[in-house]
Amino acid sequence: MLKLIPFLKNYKKNVFLGQFFKLLEAIFELMIPTIMALVIDNGVKNRDVNYILKMGALMFLIATLGVMFAFTCQYFASIASQGFGTVVRNAIFKHIGTFSHSEIDSFGTASLINRTTNDVNQLQVAVAMWIRLVVRAPFLCIGGIVMAMLLDLKLSIVILIILPVFVLVLFLVMRKSIPLYKKVQGKLDRLAVILRENLSGVRVVRAFDKVEYEKDRFKTSNRDLSDTAVRVGSIAALMNPATSIIMNFAIIAIIWFGGFRVNIGGMTQGQVIAYINYVIQIFSALVVVANLVVTFTKAAASAARVNEIFDTKGSIIDPEISLGSKEMDESNLSSDAIEFENVSFTYKGSKEYALKDISFKLSRGQTFGIIGATGSGKSTLINLIPRFYDADDGCIKVNGIKVENYNQVKLREKIGVVPQKAVVFSGSIKENLKWGLETASDEEIKKAAKIAQAAEFIEKLEFKYDTKISQGGTNLSGGQKQRLTIARALVKKPQILILDDSSSALDYATDAQLRKELKDNTESMTLVMVSQRVNAVKDADLILVLDDGEQVGLGTHKELIETCEVYKEICLSQVEK
Repeated sequence: MLKLIPFLKNYKKNVFLGQFFKLLEAIFELMIPTIMALVIDNGVKNRDVNYILKMGALMFLIATLGVMFAFTCQYFASIASQGFGTVVRNAIFKHIGTFSHSEIDSFGTASLINRTTNDVNQLQVAVAMWIRLVVRAPFLCIGGIVMAMLLDLKLSIVILIILPVFVLVLFLVMRKSIPLYKKVQGKLDRLAVILRENLSGVRVVRAFDKVEYEKDRFKTSNRDLSDTAVRVGSIAALMNPATSIIMNFAIIAIIWFGGFRVNIGGMTQGQVIAYINYVIQIFSALVVVANLVVTFTKAAASAARVNEIFDTKGSIIDPEISLGSKEMDESNLSSDAIEFENVSFTYKGSKEYALKDISFKLSRGQTFGIIGATGSGKSTLINLIPRFYDADDGCIKVNGIKVENYNQVKLREKIGVVPQKAVVFSGSIKENLKWGLETASDEEIKKAAKIAQAAEFIEKLEFKYDTKISQGGTNLSGGQKQRLTIARALVKKPQILILDDSSSALDYATDAQLRKELKDNTESMTLVMVSQRVNAVKDADLILVLDDGEQVGLGTHKELIETCEVYKEICLSQVEK
């Protein structure tokens, strides 16, 4: 947790003031039993009503000030804890933005969401408790012991005997509960994964009639979490009755032995009452301390999970020296738009190559087709161009410059990527299309939509380009989403446009019209098309054939028909003789 303290640097004043006012409240709380003793010994005993009223007014004033100080502390604690949570969440989100796809795959989306929300909330609670109770509880405990001993040192033997028993009970409860609190966090992660999979894949679940199976899976995980939480709750619930029993025995002992002390004149009745109040304050403070330990233990587990994110550095790092304007001058750049030299790549945790020894050159303005069976490495290859992953071996160049020498933002400004899975965001169609270029005019948006064959269905909508898209684009068909994502990439006007099997949901006529429009309107643009359809790539200037991650063919359609057996088989499986 110490690593996260710097996030409180803007709230030092709030932390200090919160603890200061809480300390004042604790001081006033320690004064109450002593004043009560004076009221009993001097007022009640002598039937002095004026004295009782005067001291009662003083007690009321102290209590009122204590409440005001408590509210003031709560105010500063809220500002500090909520501000801390906001800063940490922003920092986590920003840091996740530096991760490559490899790091995001490693953590998992559900876990990252859980850490950013649930774990940070736990840390916020810890900060609030730290400000409100870390000073108050120990001060009341130690102060109560001192005040009790000042009242009567001999009677304090009762406290010295019972206090270790009280602490032992707290220790045993915490020893059993703290490890279980850590398990709860992990099981909450697992439940979040199952829930996310079910909600995002609800159509698949229903299509395969797996609703009952998924219900059982969710119930099992939920019951596992619930059982662990109930178990830890049951153990923690023992704390209050166990401590109450010990506290009540302590009070009985004090009344018993205090009575003897009063009889022999060693104590007054008021002092006995004050002594009991101090004992209650001491043991109550110890219970609070125990709860604080549990809270901070849970927070420590959450802090470890949050720090794991901060300690993980993105594997893709920008060069220390950015390319200057001279190097970026278009006149000095190579005529090769993309070049792969003996490129190999392996996914993290895998021992087998996803791509092995890939080499090709693609000139500017050319159309490049990539074809191969499912799992042959097509999507993996195009993910290396915008540097979503770094190659293990070999060299990748864009405009004659190694991708490692580019700033990631500058590199991706040149590239428009339409992923295999069409992803749109909640908001209007126009807002989605302007993702690539915020300053795009309505004419540019409409032109891109026309090329992508999206204008056809957009113009039929009631609000046209202002039509709202629901979360995940559930109010659009698969083909509509694909056409929107292609239009979004075209609005960006990239030098290199990558289409990763992004027309798979389109019918053949629409697909053919899309390819014709792309050819007619993207002459200066280098086009990379990934597809399993021969018709989609056969007119490309250069076609790369992949098989199980290896390059088995490179050339034009005519050349590959004659020289590449894999390409020939794909063609024969799709085209009639």
